[in-house]
Amino acid sequence: MERSEFNAPNHVAIILDGNGRWAKKRFLPRKAGHAAGSKTVEQICEDAYNMGINYLTVYAFSTENWKRSKDEVDALMKLLRQYLKDCIKRSTKNNMCVKVLGDITPLAEDMKQSIRELEEATKNNTGLHFQVALNYGSRDEIIRGIRKLCQKVRDGAIREEDICEEMFSGYLDTKGIPDPDLLIRTSGEERLSNFLLWQLAYTEFYFTDVLWPDFNKKELQKAVDYYNQRDRRFGAV
Repeated sequence: MERSEFNAPNHVAIILDGNGRWAKKRFLPRKAGHAAGSKTVEQICEDAYNMGINYLTVYAFSTENWKRSKDEVDALMKLLRQYLKDCIKRSTKNNMCVKVLGDITPLAEDMKQSIRELEEATKNNTGLHFQVALNYGSRDEIIRGIRKLCQKVRDGAIREEDICEEMFSGYLDTKGIPDPDLLIRTSGEERLSNFLLWQLAYTEFYFTDVLWPDFNKKELQKAVDYYNQRDRRFGAV
C-alpha cells in the first residue's frame, strides 16, 4: 500500500489504556486484554505508516506497573518477551526501525538481550520509527539524564553555563527523535501518567473513550483529523 499524501503528524505518541477493562467486559482474564492490545499495536504500526506518520511511540510498561499483581506482571513480561522476539522478524519485513525507551536494567537478561538484538537489527531500516516505552517513567528518565549531564560537568567535558534545552534533550532516552506532535490516550482517561513529560511540552492531546484493543485505523484517522483542525501555536497567547 502506498503512503497517504494528506497532512499527517510527523510523530504520534500513544498511551495504550483499557486492556484490562476490555477483558473484564468480556469476562476474560486481564492477560487476554493485554494479548489483544499487542495485536492492535501491530496493526496500528502499519496503519500509521501508511497514513504518512514517520514516528510512533507507545507506552507499553511503566515504572509504576511493577506495583500491579504478580500474576499480571508475570503475564505482561511473558507477552513482552514474546513480542520482542517476534518484532525482529516483523520489523525486518516492514523496514521498521525499533528503539526501546526506559531503564531496561531490572528486566530479565534474555529480554535485555532481545532488546539489544532488536535495536541492532533494525537500526538502519528506513520505514516507520517505532519507539516502545518499556519500564519507562518520564521523571525517572529526566533524573537519569541529569545524572549523566552532571557527570559530564564533573569530568570537565562540558561547562555548566553551556547547558541548554537542546543539550539536555540529548541526554534523554529520546535522543535524536523529534518531539511528538500528537498524543493519543485511549479508554477515557485524561492524564499523562508520567509519560514523556519533557517531550510533550507543545504536543496536541487527543483523548478517546475507545479501549485500546478496539482502537483501529478509523479511530487513528479521527485523532489525526482532530490534529489537523488545531491551530498549532507555540507558547502562551
